Amino acid sequence: MPSSDPAQRFLDILENIGRIEHFTQGLDAKSFADDETVVFAVKYALMIVSEAAAKLGDTAAVLCPDIPWREIRGLGNRLRHEYDTVDLTRIWLLIERDLPLLRVACHEALRELSGDKTAG
Repeated sequence: MPSSDPAQRFLDILENIGRIEHFTQGLDAKSFADDETVVFAVKYALMIVSEAAAKLGDTAAVLCPDIPWREIRGLGNRLRHEYDTVDLTRIWLLIERDLPLLRVACHEALRELSGDKTAG
């Protein structure tokens, strides 16, 4: 069921991207993969991102058409149901490559929702 408050869902995504950045600060792919606590925390934060994306429903694609929302939603399912086969190299690439783009898109969506086309 889509959320009645899409702004809150975008904020949830941004909050968890911030957590992931905090958890992984100063790490490289190997040190990330070697730190069980960080891996667990990042996976959990990604599940929240995925769930928030699911709660956004079609609003996500309308406000951020260049983001692969289907894959983001699917990531949560993989983390929940295929937890034992998750490739940490792919998770690391997602952190480095995809989360910065998602962060920018969520900020833009929030500006759109607030009616502010000029805020940065």
